[in-house]
Amino acid sequence: MSDVKRIIIPVDFMQYTHRLVDYGLCMAQKLGMTVQFIHVADLGKGNDAMLGVPISQSMEKQLLANAKEKMTDLVQDSQEKVQGCTGNVVSGDTVDQIIDFAGWPGVDLIIIGTHGARGLEKILLGSTAERIVKRSPCPVLIMNPCT
Repeated sequence: MSDVKRIIIPVDFMQYTHRLVDYGLCMAQKLGMTVQFIHVADLGKGNDAMLGVPISQSMEKQLLANAKEKMTDLVQDSQEKVQGCTGNVVSGDTVDQIIDFAGWPGVDLIIIGTHGARGLEKILLGSTAERIVKRSPCPVLIMNPCT
């Protein structure tokens, strides 16, 4: 078994992101690993899936710019705990993008949060964490940062 070198932590910059980040950084510290954060702006191929309203190019650029700014802050703050942290902001399908990053050489673990979707929400939207577990080329640790 090879040494574990890099953890991927997908972040959505929502209410509980800081708890997921703190947990992931703690794990990385203890295991002597680096962290790569990823934020996927799933822009629904130009449409807001819930409203059916097209997202303009200027709105798309603004969303990506905001996410990049938040990622820069997150990486800078995280460097104090774990040296070598990096962050990427990409657009596309959330699961596909995370799986692509997980396939990179040296990626050994994904730590992802789940929001515990149930009922109709899970039926309509599915569980991102569940789909990542099914497709990941490396181990996945799922935590519920809401608790």
